[in-house]
Amino acid sequence: MPPSTIGGINLLPEREKRATYSRYIPQALLDKFNIPPLTSAAGQSLLQFRFASGSTDVEMSLFHKVDFPDPILYAHMTDTISGQIHILLYILNDPDAPRFDVDKMPDGSPTKFGILKRNIEAESNALAAGLAPGQIRRGLRMLGQAIEKFEEFAVALGHDMYFIEPLYYHNAIIFERYGFAYQVGKRLMESIHAGFQPDGDLYAQLDDSNPFRMKDSANSIRKRSWAIHDGILGEPFTNVTMYKRVGIHAGLNTTKEAEW
Repeated sequence: MPPSTIGGINLLPEREKRATYSRYIPQALLDKFNIPPLTSAAGQSLLQFRFASGSTDVEMSLFHKVDFPDPILYAHMTDTISGQIHILLYILNDPDAPRFDVDKMPDGSPTKFGILKRNIEAESNALAAGLAPGQIRRGLRMLGQAIEKFEEFAVALGHDMYFIEPLYYHNAIIFERYGFAYQVGKRLMESIHAGFQPDGDLYAQLDDSNPFRMKDSANSIRKRSWAIHDGILGEPFTNVTMYKRVGIHAGLNTTKEAEW
């Protein structure tokens, strides 16, 4: 029987592990950047893993060039207690877009994408350039293809659903639009939307005191996310977990008429 969990895949020989995880990389991404076959020596040098035997998680980084500082695709997955697949982080970077150092301080120390500490100047510049919290570069607009490919991977492992952890408010909204539902956090998302209405407690805190709390943030998903990242909730954006049933769109919308 083929493995059905990340932990099971990680027990396979190195070559089989690489081949198994490589299956969920969108072909369109490989074509866009002329990535050589991932089974070749050149392809293997661009595709890097952390998947120790005995561990129940995997980190995968795909680069479009050797020695480029950022991957075009980064994914971190683990197993849930019940053996389901849980995506902890999934990033698609456009390497041709300007870089904003929101992931590190001027001295080079990591910020964990602004979760541990914040590079305010870099974040302000990213906001002005149209990026959302946590983005070091513009995205590739290929999430739909990535989800489709990942669902093929999930089915191959014998699963009909999988879980994901939205790191920021805007991530949760994007996942809603691709058919995800909430295991935990739907009530929080609805309360955030209510809070940004003209009579809401979050709207009252949009006082133009800094670039992240401008009054026009109320009806913008991206700018709401920056305000939440800036602490407008009074606590971090956490305890939101979503799931997707393969081939099924949940049809949720917690933002109503809000624009991107």
